[in-house]
Amino acid sequence: MRKQIFILLSFTLIGMGASGLVSQTGNSGSALLMMESRNLAPHGDGASSRILTLDGLFYQTAQGRINIPALPGQTRRISNRPWTTQATMPDGRTVTVSVSPQANDFAVSLSARPNTDIVRWGIAVEAGPEEYYTGLMERVVDGPQQASWAPGITAAMNLRGQRVDMLVKPTLSLYAPFYLSSRGYSVFAKGSWPGVFDFARQRADRVMVEFEGPAFDFKISTAAEPSTLVRAHALEAGPPVLPPKWMYTPWRWRDEHTQRTTYYDSTPVSGPFNSEVMEDVLMMQAFGIANGVYWIDRPWGPGQIGYDDFEIDSGRLPHFAEMVRWLEGQQVKTLLWIAPFFKGKMEVEALSKGYGLPGQRRPADGSNYPLVDLTNPAAEAYWQEGVAKLLELGIAGFKLDRSEENLPQNESLKVFDERTMREYRNAYPAMFVKAAYEVAKKYRRDDFIVMPRAGYSGSAPYAVFWGGDIGGTQEGLRASIIAVQRAAVMGYPNWGSDTCGYNQQLMEQEVCGRWLAFSAFTPIMEVGPTRNVGFWNAPRPPTYDDTLIAIWRMYSRVHDSLRDYSYKYAEEAHKTGMPIVRPLFLVDPAHHEAWDNWWTYLYGPDLLVSPVWEKGKSRQDVYLPGGNRWRDAWNPEKTYAGGQTVSVTTEPYQLPLFIRAGSSLKPWNLKQLWTESVEIARRKPDLRALEAGINAWFEKQF
Repeated sequence: MRKQIFILLSFTLIGMGASGLVSQTGNSGSALLMMESRNLAPHGDGASSRILTLDGLFYQTAQGRINIPALPGQTRRISNRPWTTQATMPDGRTVTVSVSPQANDFAVSLSARPNTDIVRWGIAVEAGPEEYYTGLMERVVDGPQQASWAPGITAAMNLRGQRVDMLVKPTLSLYAPFYLSSRGYSVFAKGSWPGVFDFARQRADRVMVEFEGPAFDFKISTAAEPSTLVRAHALEAGPPVLPPKWMYTPWRWRDEHTQRTTYYDSTPVSGPFNSEVMEDVLMMQAFGIANGVYWIDRPWGPGQIGYDDFEIDSGRLPHFAEMVRWLEGQQVKTLLWIAPFFKGKMEVEALSKGYGLPGQRRPADGSNYPLVDLTNPAAEAYWQEGVAKLLELGIAGFKLDRSEENLPQNESLKVFDERTMREYRNAYPAMFVKAAYEVAKKYRRDDFIVMPRAGYSGSAPYAVFWGGDIGGTQEGLRASIIAVQRAAVMGYPNWGSDTCGYNQQLMEQEVCGRWLAFSAFTPIMEVGPTRNVGFWNAPRPPTYDDTLIAIWRMYSRVHDSLRDYSYKYAEEAHKTGMPIVRPLFLVDPAHHEAWDNWWTYLYGPDLLVSPVWEKGKSRQDVYLPGGNRWRDAWNPEKTYAGGQTVSVTTEPYQLPLFIRAGSSLKPWNLKQLWTESVEIARRKPDLRALEAGINAWFEKQF
């Protein structure tokens, strides 16, 4: 029987570093790596209970999968130094396995010589029967995105039992090849090749990890606290960008803007700008709805899809530059939708110079074509020239779309820098945000944001994120509550969702109301698209929905009052990696309730929020983390000791909210704010009178 080598990575807790690396022989016939750490939760009894075992090493060629057998070597001890061994395989190639201890981390590299026809590598990590896993993606489950908001879904933060393709897919598209385990370790796969993580689905006692490519590098980290793993990964993959403070004000948007002759209530439009922009801004001001960002989705330009040559359609958006200045005077920043392709005359020019991606065909509707090859400096610069035209108009940022759609899948195709399209697929979203970030920084220094829906490792230093085209159902809200926490684990601290949903926009009053409350306690509170209408002309009864107007008013003001607080913890995320939104297991990992009560999280260290997502639900179980006392924000006379679950009553307008005792946060009088908002929402504003102010401002410009 072939001899086997065991790699025992032995180290002690914080401050001690690695104590040594031992390779030894055994009796099995497959390669085995054993990580020993006091940080690992016990698994079994005895000395082996704090060992993490990796086995099942293999590589794959066109001829099939080849298991890596026991590695050659003799018992030896290497103190605080890298360890490498090699083996000659039956197919004649030489496989090299190397491990580099780095304090509590271990960088592992699998490679072979020659490697030209190797298409995949894999390992298996032991899995305990109760082990919990999270990270990897914002989706609740892999597969078609709508599966994440399927009626009756029960899967939540824990990925156990799931198989996840590490391939960026539309449109819930935020990914990172990083997961953490409740045993006290994490795995971070390097590079951009697609891969697969199988969490005890194929084998109940193993996490199966496979990645394409000629070699495979990954890092295993251990820590006594999961927050340590999250912070370290965020800094290694980032650090996360620090956006301007205005990003933490409430946002408003519509999916498409039409230039109308009357407002929603039949008042004639006489103002100089797009009627729906004016309607939104004037109505929000009249109700006292806080708003600091207004962004405009496509179509905003001429051409088949409203995106030609980065020009503005003056028929749809008249006096656009002046409108941007007017909004700026209202303390409102203007954002636009952009995507990584050329249209109009720029499309013709780009195709003539070979600036597009290889193998892409023009679709009938012209959308997503031609996607720019961002590995080609000339192509990137040409696309940035178009974006610069918008920045010159005063645009303060962009919603970046479509970088995960319609990329050619032919594995033999190569982009400008000689990478195959297969390897480029996951890298493309990160290169897209970097290109947009760099041109915006030239014009606005640090006073801008870029916000894609797609992200992969390499995106965090440049971008904030929104959660794709989520379903506008109660399960869509549920998926968003999970997504913001998964994003936090993955190293993406600034995230928001399309409030009320994008697909299946049912505009149900209770779901929208609950979603408005939830969005107020995410870093980005963006309200829209709401079927291109306001809550004052909803597409179902009541058309004038004063209840939703009141809820919007109340929670927009709460969110706006947290602007400094949100920014403070965005700074912390940028400097230390600790996310703004904190799943309970990051702050109280010793209690199983902190892992199970997934619908409750911390917003910064001082606010505990527990969004309700089910229609008709009037009570919510909330776990309060240990180590603090917590004050009920709706009933300030009530405080509770942490380390327990409490059940609270929740009306449709109420989000269960607790403030850490001793916090410097100024408390709200939420009951008074609600009563005031209800009263104000019942009074319909006079748009003719409000519009007069715009006309007067516009006349002074000429």
